[in-house]
Amino acid sequence: MERSFTREVEMLKRGSGEVFHGEGILAITKGLLEAGVAYVGGYQGAPVSHLLDVLVQASEFLGELGVYVEACSNEASAAALLAASIHYPVRGAVTWKSVVGTNVASDALSNLASAGVTGGALIIVGEDYGEGASVIQERTLAFALKSSVCLLDPRPDLGLMARMVESGFELSEASSLPVIMQLRIRACHVRGQFLCRDNVAPLNSALHHLEGPAPFDYARLSHPPATFRQEKQKSDLRLPNARRFIVEHELNELIDGPRTEVGLIVQGGLYNTLMRALREVGLADLYGDSEFPILVLNVTCPLVPEQIAAFAEDRKAVLVIEEGQPEFLEHEIGSILRRAAIDTPLYGKDLLAMAGEYTVEVLVAGIAALVEQVKEKPANPQALGALLEHSSQLASRWLESNRERRHGAALRLGTVPPRPPGFCIGCPERPVFAALKLVQAKIGPIHIAADIGCHAFATFEPFSSGHSILGYGMSLASAAAVAPLMRQRTLAIMGDGGFWHNGLLSGVQSALFNRDDVVLLILKNGYTSATGTQEIISSPEDEVREIARAQPAGMLAHNRTIETTLEGMGLKWLETVHTYDVEKMMATLTEAFTTDFKGLKVIIGEGECQLERQRRIRPSDARRLAKGKRVVRVKYGVDEDVCSGDHSCMRLSGCPTLTLKDSHDGLKVDPVVTVEDGCVGCGLCGANAHAATLCPSFYRAEVIQNPGWRDRIMASVRAGVLRLVQPA
Repeated sequence: MERSFTREVEMLKRGSGEVFHGEGILAITKGLLEAGVAYVGGYQGAPVSHLLDVLVQASEFLGELGVYVEACSNEASAAALLAASIHYPVRGAVTWKSVVGTNVASDALSNLASAGVTGGALIIVGEDYGEGASVIQERTLAFALKSSVCLLDPRPDLGLMARMVESGFELSEASSLPVIMQLRIRACHVRGQFLCRDNVAPLNSALHHLEGPAPFDYARLSHPPATFRQEKQKSDLRLPNARRFIVEHELNELIDGPRTEVGLIVQGGLYNTLMRALREVGLADLYGDSEFPILVLNVTCPLVPEQIAAFAEDRKAVLVIEEGQPEFLEHEIGSILRRAAIDTPLYGKDLLAMAGEYTVEVLVAGIAALVEQVKEKPANPQALGALLEHSSQLASRWLESNRERRHGAALRLGTVPPRPPGFCIGCPERPVFAALKLVQAKIGPIHIAADIGCHAFATFEPFSSGHSILGYGMSLASAAAVAPLMRQRTLAIMGDGGFWHNGLLSGVQSALFNRDDVVLLILKNGYTSATGTQEIISSPEDEVREIARAQPAGMLAHNRTIETTLEGMGLKWLETVHTYDVEKMMATLTEAFTTDFKGLKVIIGEGECQLERQRRIRPSDARRLAKGKRVVRVKYGVDEDVCSGDHSCMRLSGCPTLTLKDSHDGLKVDPVVTVEDGCVGCGLCGANAHAATLCPSFYRAEVIQNPGWRDRIMASVRAGVLRLVQPA
């Protein structure tokens, strides 16, 4: 089973006056139920995976409210769910990881933004930007601006974030625009508490059906000539209504400060970091009281010109704190001030970093630069001048201290080798890349189109495998134009999650239609492991999990959804191979690259995700041990007397538990290989040694707990034989 969210589901049930404790993304989840959402869908991805995971596991409770939940095959299908809100007064929400997810959903979202909505439509995206990011560094704001979609960027406070969910629905209904709520990584994981309100059952839902379909209205279709009128409605009606709602409901926050000469305009999601930076330079206290007034933009699109102008007027300087590039907000604010004939000096990217996450260090440096700019203006009162001088000194000391801390840490640690992420211990995908490495040593180098997913870890050492990553499930499509240029066939790799997300249509269908002579390797681990091991259509059934308690991959053979889908599409060359069988995988890969068959060749590497396997096995073993039942655990080791010390096995595997130790043999200068206790018994090290004809130093052992009488007899017999053959 995937991770259980039992505690989080119970939090969702809390009512008026009760206290919610948890992370920001779960506060958003509770806010959806308090706002009367009728349907929720999405595609998981950090940092918003928990939202949909929790709702899926709470399906029984949500059914009592009439809330429909759908785990979608990709972000485009999630965005298309919002069609329910075009004609009908129902509130719907979808979620995914941005910006890659927004790119996938952009076709449906653009059409939705053009047609407009009747019921509230909320898109919750995880803004995966900055030093903790795992995707390309772009921002959702660009999409909101080009499609005239409202964009919320709430201040990271759980109570405010939960309230902004309902405000987002109301803003959508008031303006007929879909609303995006972006949540940065830190906002998703910030912890806190707030007073709950009662969950609200939607008026129209799976329990309370609509009277019937809406009457036909061509004007609500995203189709010319209606689209021309819809574009005019955005500027003439929808955006003005949105701005009016933002002002009337005070969605943006004005935080006063005594030093009115300088003002700060900040994206809501950066507020906590800004307050920490101000405190470090003596411009704010522990309780969040700032010396400078701050305009917190909880709504970054659309901006309200009157609000911006009123804030900037009569100040000696305004600093716009906007993360990422280009500086969309700074440009728009500059235009607003110019049109209003306000000549307040505007600072932004000239003092702050152009790109990257705005950490405390970045903001302290930017504020210090702003202080220096303001200090040079002779019209400043003496009291402000003294404050700025003190702030400048604090900033200099803090930045210097921070540099010293970093330098000191570097001196203590010395040169730290890079430690990129890698496959989990026992991952069923590692042996595939070991086999691929051995095959290339025989037939020559291969152009490999990599993909999004756990298998992308093969781009790191020791495999260094992959020439491009262009999108989830897009590897086969990205190899199409390369294939005709190569003497050797190209290889595309994708997981079963990527296959169902986009690979089936974008890759397989296209390759079959165009008769591409390429090889596709689908790593079938049974789950969408890249986004948190969510279940998919090709996941094993519950009863199969129970039957195949300790099998590393055989259980997946019971689900042939991928195979039958490919056969139904007319695929002629298909092989399914157990991923841990390195020799067979090598033979199958070699055949795929050397066969006379022209056309798409698909190899399905079958091996269950090791994380899910361990989550299944360990609780089962613990229950068996508690009952005094026999439990067998497989462990591999290395006979250091046999180990040759050339470490080829490590270069071929990369398993974290396969490492080095000093040899006890004084004649062996080099360290020998050893297997650490974290070994899960996948057998790859031994399989590699056999397939690559390495030294025969690996052994397999079975650790038996609660042994039976047969085990005890066999142990006695083995001990006796060993005593006989050992020298006296």
